Amino acid sequence: MYMKDVLVQNQVGLHARPATFFIQKANEYRSSIWVEKEERRVNAKSLLGVLSLGIIGGVEIKIIADGVDEQAAVDGLVALVESGFTD
Repeated sequence: MYMKDVLVQNQVGLHARPATFFIQKANEYRSSIWVEKEERRVNAKSLLGVLSLGIIGGVEIKIIADGVDEQAAVDGLVALVESGFTD
């Protein structure tokens, strides 16, 4: 299992379009991936799950992965969040 905390940079957070980019990226990996905000953890490959967290800009989230490509998955998703979803 591999995890990292990341600060959501863009103002709208993980809503609609950014969440879709996030999920598409998560689905590129074979590992199980979760997003955690405060005490709630959801499947990072689920649009409804990610949207249900209500992640806004300036909030810190944790990205957790478990599987064969766990480090690449977490690092890739952290980079996407840090870019403000411009990549």
